[in-house]
Amino acid sequence: MLLFAGETLVPLSCGALYWPARATLFAADLHLEKASHFARRGWPLPPYDSEATLTRLHQTLLETRATTLIALGDSFHDAHGPSRLPAPARAKLAAIAAHAQILWITGNHDDDTAAQLHGTAHESLTLGPLTLRHEADPQDPAPELSGHFHPKVTIRHKGRSVRRRCFALSPTKLILPAYGSLAGGLDLTDPAFAAAAPGALTALIPEAGQLLRFPVAQLAA
Repeated sequence: MLLFAGETLVPLSCGALYWPARATLFAADLHLEKASHFARRGWPLPPYDSEATLTRLHQTLLETRATTLIALGDSFHDAHGPSRLPAPARAKLAAIAAHAQILWITGNHDDDTAAQLHGTAHESLTLGPLTLRHEADPQDPAPELSGHFHPKVTIRHKGRSVRRRCFALSPTKLILPAYGSLAGGLDLTDPAFAAAAPGALTALIPEAGQLLRFPVAQLAA
C-alpha cells in the first residue's frame, strides 16, 4: 500500500491503481486498437490486443470489487479506435460497464469518442484531494494521478539487469504505467520524467504482496 496525499492507494502488479476508500480503480494508457491502427498503415499485428487488455482489466475489477473505473487517457490509440473495436472486445467493455461506472480522461492519442460506447469523457477531474489528468502538469502543486509517459525501470544487480514497468512517484505526482498489452515504455531516468514530476523520483514495483521502492537518483548513478 501507498500513502499519497493522505489517502491509502494500492498499486497493483497488473499496472492499475486501486483506491479502497472510494472503490475506484485507475488505469492509464490502455491504447486499445493499437494493432488495427498499425495494420491500416501496412504493419500487420495480431488483432487481439484490445480483447487481451480489457480481459485483464475486467478481471482486476472483479478482484478489487471496484465500482468506478477511471481511465487516465490514451484509452484508444487514436480517435477512430472505438469504431474499430471488434465484437469480442466490445463484449468485454460492456461487461466492465456492467460492474463499474467508467470515466474516460482524454489523452493526446484519443478524444471523447470512447464515451459513445460507455461512460463519460472528461479533460481532467478532481476527486477528493487528487487531480486526475492524462499528462502530469509540473506547474500544478496539487497531488496528481496521471499516465502518458509509460514509466519503466531497469534494475541492475550482479551483472544482470531486469526491465519492469513501474509507478513513478514524486512528492506530488504519481504516474501510472501503461496498462495496454501493446504499450511500450520510457525509462525513469529519461529527463522527461524530471521535467514532468519535479523532486525526488522513486520507482514503485508491486511484487509478491510487497511494494518495492527504487530511488531513481541511485539508478542513474
